[in-house]
Amino acid sequence: MKNFIIAIVVVVAIIVVSALFVVPEGQRAIVTQFGKIQRDDAGQVVVYEPGLHLKIPMIEVVRKLDSRVQTLDDQPDRFVTAEKKDLLVDSYVKWRIKDFGAYFLSTGGITLQAEVLLKQYINNGLRTEFGARTIQEIVSGERTQLMESALAQAGVAANELGIEVIDVRVKQINLPTEVSTSIFARMRAERDAVAREHRSRGMEESDIIRADVDARVTIMVADAERNSRTVRGQGDAQAAKIYADVYNRNAEFYSFVRSLEAYKNSFKDKDDIMVVQPDNDFFKYMKSDKVQN
Repeated sequence: MKNFIIAIVVVVAIIVVSALFVVPEGQRAIVTQFGKIQRDDAGQVVVYEPGLHLKIPMIEVVRKLDSRVQTLDDQPDRFVTAEKKDLLVDSYVKWRIKDFGAYFLSTGGITLQAEVLLKQYINNGLRTEFGARTIQEIVSGERTQLMESALAQAGVAANELGIEVIDVRVKQINLPTEVSTSIFARMRAERDAVAREHRSRGMEESDIIRADVDARVTIMVADAERNSRTVRGQGDAQAAKIYADVYNRNAEFYSFVRSLEAYKNSFKDKDDIMVVQPDNDFFKYMKSDKVQN
């Protein structure tokens, strides 16, 4: 009898524990019975708030749904602009469940399924906005307007899923590899052409400056040579005048000094040899006993 009572208590405890379920903070719960969603008397889906709740064991199944803000951040998608140019757009979406009943009925409570459907709505809105604008319009200041329009379109469509779209943001816009390569090649060619033009102009101006400097240097050298010849001529004239004055004062003494200089230059080296007649005028001061004044 005692064992029977213990068994009954254990069974009752298991049933009670099975009948209890906890909804954590940040989640909501929906109960299904034989695959049908539990509804209230007004026909609305019953959504359980965070806390401790009861259900019928073995019959009712609890499905918990995340009520927090979710982020959908997938791979970049390709969009076509108004001028038929491809762009790779990297975007993300902030969303949360607004109508838990509609969300469960449309997605089965599967987050991945909800994100696939939501991404389709977002891409449709972005494709419309990108298709109505050129690349210059997109990158020059209309990105905010584009995101706001995409958010509005996605919000209307997402209501069918019981989802509230909080924000749509475009993180980055890039050109496809094949397009960016050709654009970069064209930009490089344009920059090279500009560089060659600047280099050519620089060389031309360099030649002009060099020619001007060479002309100035030539003129300066010519002026210097002319001045030097003038100064040299004046010096020679002044020296000749001094020699003439000295000669006029005492011609014999001047002749004697010039002869001494000639002797000095002629016999400067021991190896110097001079073959002349002894009675030559070159030696007249050597033959005289004294110099006549």
